[in-house]
Amino acid sequence: MKRSDFVNLNRSGKRLETRHFVVLLKPNKVGITRLGVTVSKKVGKAVTRNRVKRIIREFFRLNKHRLPQGHDMVIIARPNAGPLNFWKVQEELGEVLFDRKLT
Repeated sequence: MKRSDFVNLNRSGKRLETRHFVVLLKPNKVGITRLGVTVSKKVGKAVTRNRVKRIIREFFRLNKHRLPQGHDMVIIARPNAGPLNFWKVQEELGEVLFDRKLT
């Protein structure tokens, strides 16, 4: 994804919020689901931020078939997301992304 894709998604994408994450979704013309991850310094030091990014990417990899197809998706971690483990991330993001009509 290019910067312009992120900016466009932030302006006109559907916003889904959870306790620890904000998910921005918008259909794309590419036909594949693309992921962007944003984890700011407010989440923690570099080790914590990288861990959160790895967990989010693993969630995406394992659940790609259950996510809305043909969408651009940006997952933004909120400052309190640092101590989460994979299972809590899966549960929280799954509630807003799985089995829903998002378009």
